[in-house]
Amino acid sequence: MAELRDAAAYVNMSNIYAETGEWESLRDVKKAMRERGMRKVTAYSWVEIKHKIHVFTVNDNSHPESGKIMSKIDELAKEMEKEGYKADASCALHNEDEDRKLESLKYHSERLAIAFALISTPEGSPIVVMKNLRACTDCHAAIKVITKIVGREITVRDSSRFHHFRDGLCSCGDFW
Repeated sequence: MAELRDAAAYVNMSNIYAETGEWESLRDVKKAMRERGMRKVTAYSWVEIKHKIHVFTVNDNSHPESGKIMSKIDELAKEMEKEGYKADASCALHNEDEDRKLESLKYHSERLAIAFALISTPEGSPIVVMKNLRACTDCHAAIKVITKIVGREITVRDSSRFHHFRDGLCSCGDFW
């Protein structure tokens, strides 16, 4: 690790340690990053509504409409559960209890952007969200269910490709 100057390798290694529950090793990797002045790229998503760009990060409550956004997410979560959706805690790479992991997944940046678009645009209109990093598998699964519930097309452009969600399916065929 002493030779590496690209944060991506450290992030990948810390994710491996997190997935295997090796929290002490993960702390060592994060410490090495801090010592070298490296930072993980912050995940964010954005959506354009009425010619204005709205940017969201995970657990973001800085938006003026954050109360309405969180209410929409909670409403969607209840409907998603009725549809059989089960969150995938393996996507939350934190040393926390299962319930906190599952709760944190609800507030990933792309879900905040989608919730904002749902409350800010006419019913039936398509939604386009851009994301600077790759969407996690749980968000991918969640967005498929959301499209079934709300009856809208949602396109998410992540760092790998466009995902066109419609009627509970994605154009990528669940391969990305």
